[in-house]
Amino acid sequence: MKTSTLCIIASLAIAAHCNPILTPPGTAQDEDVAETYLKRFYNLTEEKGTIFRHGISPLSEKLSEMQRFFRLKVTGILDSDTLQMMNKPRCGVPDVSQYTTFHGNLKWPTNKLTYRIENYTPDLSVSEVDTAIEKALQVWARVTPLHFNRIYSGIADIMISFGSRAHGDSYPFDGPDGTLAHAFAPSPGIGGNAHFDDDETFTFQSSHGYNLFLVAAHEFGHSMGLSHSKDPGALMYPVYSYRDPNRFSLSRDDVDGIQSLYGQNPVKPVGPEPPKTPDACDPNLVLDAIATLRGEQMFFKGRFFWRNFPQSRKAVQTLIKNIWPDVPDNLDAAYESRETDRVYLFKGRQVWALSGYDIVSSYPRSISSMGLPDTVKKITAALYEVHSGKTLFFVDKYYYSYDEASQRVDRGFPKLVEDEFQGMIGEVTAAFEFEGYSYLFHESRMFEFNSRSKRFYRELRTSYFLPC
Repeated sequence: MKTSTLCIIASLAIAAHCNPILTPPGTAQDEDVAETYLKRFYNLTEEKGTIFRHGISPLSEKLSEMQRFFRLKVTGILDSDTLQMMNKPRCGVPDVSQYTTFHGNLKWPTNKLTYRIENYTPDLSVSEVDTAIEKALQVWARVTPLHFNRIYSGIADIMISFGSRAHGDSYPFDGPDGTLAHAFAPSPGIGGNAHFDDDETFTFQSSHGYNLFLVAAHEFGHSMGLSHSKDPGALMYPVYSYRDPNRFSLSRDDVDGIQSLYGQNPVKPVGPEPPKTPDACDPNLVLDAIATLRGEQMFFKGRFFWRNFPQSRKAVQTLIKNIWPDVPDNLDAAYESRETDRVYLFKGRQVWALSGYDIVSSYPRSISSMGLPDTVKKITAALYEVHSGKTLFFVDKYYYSYDEASQRVDRGFPKLVEDEFQGMIGEVTAAFEFEGYSYLFHESRMFEFNSRSKRFYRELRTSYFLPC
């Protein structure tokens, strides 16, 4: 987590729908997009016409810098993954500051701050706006010594307003979508102020539109002196992502960042330890589910999943809800059916189906619709066998064989996993098939079997498939 060292403007934007890997870029339009992006967010000063693909140049250096920030494969080349990231609507603050900076971190000289709401959005009632703003400020107060007192006239430390297009600060908004809001780091004058784009549709509880509490909490992080985080699980990540406001908590990264400026709350806050973003390099990582999707591999953990592309040396981590807002976190199981060309995601008694990256409209459905008995409350893992056209559903120590063509569970099941997969230790917590081998996971351990004979070959670590 980095903190601002000058009064810089910060804007929050929504995540775009994530599509399968693109074809290699090569058009002049692609290069124009990349050049504009790097000039705006990475302080590129080189003029048009320099080489993107060959040789070392300021363009390739800035591409590498941007790839490192977003945890992409660092190539210095305008590849498909990089162009896809550039095309996502995002925050308007540069990832590399274009401004002269002071030494040290900017912060408020006092822990007692005032705020004033100057006007309101027509999208919400006055009480809903008041509640969202107060709740957003308390996100930061709970983990620091900061106290926020509302005033109704005069100049507050944090002036909050709604406006559209040009709204008086030399940083005009851009209409619906795109930039949602911006805020200024602590300093005299405009420092600390937060402005919200009134061309957006702000909501109070709904996952549709833009939840005002979530947008405001992010912006107030800037008002306190935080810039953007590289951690995709952090509130201060540049991209908007919906989370249930009633279950919201700062990430460990957010807490570490704000406490580096103001210290801890002298009264220990009530609540669980701030969650950490799962790390692919963690040797004890326990995955929730694994699936393939038309050549990609997807590894699910909590609110996140990694996408591992063919011939890629690094998996891309993102939030599940950035891609599928209506799919729950903490999935139980997942698999890709070659028979239906769909990916199925399981949580509890429900299943969601994906066609490509789109949720099939008739889902979610009950898992009993797949022929599983009503006694099955959840599936703990699943894999599709290419050679047999069967899907294996694992439920604790047992598994069912499901015929994808007839959409029925085979007779004679369930069977004990240990009877068929001799060498497997513990309950199956995740599974998938790859190139004729079945991989069954028990927590952080992975067991490799021949898919046809069920013969055990070796035990591996998660990092064998999930690049660290």
